[in-house]
Amino acid sequence: MLDESLLDTPEGLAEADRRGLLRGAAEAGARVRTAARHAVEAGVGALQPDGRPRAVLIAGPGAAATHTADLLGTLAGPGSPVIRLEATGVAPAPGALRWELPGWAGSVDLLLIATPDGTEPSLGLLAEQAYRRGCSVVAVAPAGTPLAEAVAGAHGMFIPMATAPYDQGEPVAASSSGVFWALLTPLLALLDRVGLLTAGPDALEKVADRLDHVAERCGPAIATYGNAAKTLAAELADALPVVWTEGTSAGPAGRRFAAALAELGGRPALVAELPEALAAHEALLSGPLAARADPDDFFRDRVEEAPALHARVVLLRDRPLGGLTAAPAARDLALGHDTPISELEPEEGGELETLADLIAVTDFAAVYLALAAGA
Repeated sequence: MLDESLLDTPEGLAEADRRGLLRGAAEAGARVRTAARHAVEAGVGALQPDGRPRAVLIAGPGAAATHTADLLGTLAGPGSPVIRLEATGVAPAPGALRWELPGWAGSVDLLLIATPDGTEPSLGLLAEQAYRRGCSVVAVAPAGTPLAEAVAGAHGMFIPMATAPYDQGEPVAASSSGVFWALLTPLLALLDRVGLLTAGPDALEKVADRLDHVAERCGPAIATYGNAAKTLAAELADALPVVWTEGTSAGPAGRRFAAALAELGGRPALVAELPEALAAHEALLSGPLAARADPDDFFRDRVEEAPALHARVVLLRDRPLGGLTAAPAARDLALGHDTPISELEPEEGGELETLADLIAVTDFAAVYLALAAGA
């Protein structure tokens, strides 16, 4: 059960935060600035690309690399050339994971490696394989790791990951905000340079500013009643989150939120994009997980019995209420089945800013939920 009193006890949250998750979320803006500086120092700004790559292949372990590939593919737009290379192996351990280039990969393709570890032998072998095929190689990983040597041997570009003393290894920190932004930011700068998306220095600075702004609004010192992330965490106590997203940028934020809830707090969540989500989840909202599915719930002994798990819709939107939208239909469907609904919409800004806003608020919410539940 969720200890809601802990949400308004900053000292208690700090004591419970043994994995540094809150600090990672609060320092996301600083990570973006540091990572952007590392990219410049590595020579990203001096690159003179010979046109856009045919394919951008992304390899790396865990949720951080998955979310990075998802977001980069979304930002690259329709017909995106971004492809995530899935890992194989017998266990999610550095020595057990394997990555392989597709048979068609060659000199007109770009391989990106993103890992918060850097000791995975297969990633070093992948860099060597890419070199033999003529692929360009760029890696973001902690400095001084075996991967840095392998990339140098493959005549690729290595960008040191922006790390912090409290960073932990896989898999616990894979969904942490600090790890995510440390891996994503240099790759944003790189793909801006090769013309696949727009993420120049000014845009990255605005992202850092927006992350700082969210940290001020959603930090542990801000009470629940004025804190969107704590409010969302409290609303999701004893609920099955049904995350609906609307707008291109909201999709990656929703998928990241669902993954973070599972990884950090051990909580299941469903995610789908509007308007298809309405048909996909209508039966769920009228089934045994619906809020009105248990008519005797009012008389349940809330001290002695575990609460029933009921669905709660979380609507993430990356565009204003005006214009063509499925949000009214989503509200009608949820409320028509007595299902409560939470809504998050970012403040106005560019595409990267609004996406960062949604990710930052839901990252904080996932952390608060995990800490208050004792996960």
